[in-house]
Amino acid sequence: MDEQNQNAGPLTGVTVIDASTVLAGPFAASLLGDFGAEVIKVEIPGTGDSLRGLGPYKNGEPLRWPGISRNKKSITLDIRTLEGKELFKELIKKADILIENFRPGTLEKWGLGYDVLKSVNEGLIMSRQSGYGQTGPFAEKAGFGTPATAFSGYTYLQGFTDRHPVSPSFSLLDYISGIFLALGTVSALYNRDLEKGKNEGQQVEMGLYEGMFRMMEFLVAEFDQLGKVRERSPMLHGHSSPAGIYKTNDNYWMVMVCSTQKTWERLAMAMGHKELITDTRYLTNKERMQNDEDLQILIKDFIGNKNKDDLIKKLDEFGVPISPILNIEDIFEHPHYQARENIVSVEHPRLGSVKVPGIVPKFSKTPGKIRHRAPDLGEHNDHIYKQTLGLSDEDLVELKKKGVI
Repeated sequence: MDEQNQNAGPLTGVTVIDASTVLAGPFAASLLGDFGAEVIKVEIPGTGDSLRGLGPYKNGEPLRWPGISRNKKSITLDIRTLEGKELFKELIKKADILIENFRPGTLEKWGLGYDVLKSVNEGLIMSRQSGYGQTGPFAEKAGFGTPATAFSGYTYLQGFTDRHPVSPSFSLLDYISGIFLALGTVSALYNRDLEKGKNEGQQVEMGLYEGMFRMMEFLVAEFDQLGKVRERSPMLHGHSSPAGIYKTNDNYWMVMVCSTQKTWERLAMAMGHKELITDTRYLTNKERMQNDEDLQILIKDFIGNKNKDDLIKKLDEFGVPISPILNIEDIFEHPHYQARENIVSVEHPRLGSVKVPGIVPKFSKTPGKIRHRAPDLGEHNDHIYKQTLGLSDEDLVELKKKGVI
């Protein structure tokens, strides 16, 4: 659909209709856009995606929008109207992927369910993100990220043992779900294109909570086999020892984890306590976890008597995984973030430029690229409706008058 092949990214030539709102669905579409797909964002006339209203702000401008909506084109279209439905179908005819996150049954109620859309484009991949999935007793329940995080079991684990559970301080689950949805989408696309001559699409769907839950196999196995309900802990409790958050003598917080036997042995050597390696209390991870309290005293003493730079140098020398706990100012100044281009600038029509996260993962042959900034609402109406769908200026004036676009 995109006549300008501006980028040889791995998804160049793929067209995505992003009819989703707020976070998980738009993030999935953003990832596909980063890797070359043409993403056409369909938004309600006048208001647009609710994501446009989420903070933080500067001069009334939402600062989240430039990062999550780069590499997208925006058109306004009310798909609840009769003419809006027909225009939407015309877009679907030319698309490979539709991403939507309406409550299950909503598109069907509007006459735009998968069977209808498949009848106009047999090869369509329809990726559906909802709070609790398309099936099950909670399917039609409203679902946002923070409640879905609690539903996933993750929130129950977060915080200190003697205090209430703590929700993540940002929309962690939405982003995780968006990554899973993007993975499912490109997998379905690959399968469609692998079956030469068939060109048959399919639905990809998941509930918000499911991506997070998929990452907690330890929790499932532990309860299934041991009958144990894991309680809150501030670190990797019950996984490995030693591990923890420690403070240096120059008041920097550090995270160190010894998840393998080799890293533990390297730490013992770095501490100048080679004898700990053969100490029966610390022979294996199992023994170390049983005697973690005593071991932590030794670790805290070792780290607490070193400054940050000396500690990092020492443990790097022995190959022990450690990191200072960085705030965003630290990250902006960090040479590794700069070398990896993890923070880049994008244009903004009113703020000049805005820093956003860079593109990951990195491809050696077909790298992703930020081809254009996040769009203003309906910025690409003329381009898409006139050049892609063949509508006239008069058509657009009439559609706008009726509130269709």
